[in-house]
Amino acid sequence: MPYFKIKSILISLFALGAYAQDGNPLQEKIYYTLPHALEAEKATQLNLRDKQLFTVPPELGTLKDLKFLNLMRNDLEDVDRSVFKLKKLEVLILQQNFLKYIPGDIGRLSNIIRLNVSVNSISCLPQEIKNLKKMRYLHLSLNSITSLPEVIGNCKELEVLEADNNQLSYLPCSISLLKKLRILNLSYNQFNEFDPQWANLKELSELNMEFNQLKQLPPEINSLEKLTIIMLNDNKLTALPQSISDLKELRLLSLANNNITKLPDNIEKLTALKTLILTGNPLDVQEKTRIKKALPGCKVYID
Repeated sequence: MPYFKIKSILISLFALGAYAQDGNPLQEKIYYTLPHALEAEKATQLNLRDKQLFTVPPELGTLKDLKFLNLMRNDLEDVDRSVFKLKKLEVLILQQNFLKYIPGDIGRLSNIIRLNVSVNSISCLPQEIKNLKKMRYLHLSLNSITSLPEVIGNCKELEVLEADNNQLSYLPCSISLLKKLRILNLSYNQFNEFDPQWANLKELSELNMEFNQLKQLPPEINSLEKLTIIMLNDNKLTALPQSISDLKELRLLSLANNNITKLPDNIEKLTALKTLILTGNPLDVQEKTRIKKALPGCKVYID
């Protein structure tokens, strides 16, 4: 099956990282220009996306009640210090600018719940990110990040971590402290190993590690009992551990374009599995037949 067809299947099943970027008009009024927000008594939501801004006007810092700020798709190379005066800010969107770094002042925004710095040229995160202890969503996709700081373990409320399309080859040990993490996207990176410590992420429900260099999975993967989606296509896997069949909640398993010749003998235990993608693996006819027979309630995509 062509890869573009595989992707269309996956997109129809789930959308990892689809989050509102425009604020909530049902919650409070959204302002689309700074002058209008400044005229308001207590503006809480400001959307300045696509305004061709090279800098953020210093007046922005006077909006002390602002909770939502969208600066997406501008021409920002730096984050102006006026942004860091917004102590009530809960959502900060800096996606698709020209940022090369995040200032340490980000640690002053202690009420941040969602931080989106995707699609920039960021190579690292500041140590001060440890102060964002209320942060639940962190979007780092499509940057040049080579490592995450050990202090990320201080962000214990984190539920979603999107770090796909970077240059990561490992995660800090402290990642295992993120006990509330539900979605982890590490696709399009340089991982050679699946760290057994990740098995401590007991709330994890969606794991995406497609387009890496994984050669095997640890037996401890069965500790991730809440996993419903696993994306492992386009790696270098030759087999799966028998323990993967213990994942009773698993609904989608994508293994396309690996080197797998055989699935675990007890694969029939994955009774919740609805979609299994195995295209591009050297499975013989006998094994293909066995898999389809073992999973009668599952749609199996296979060459």
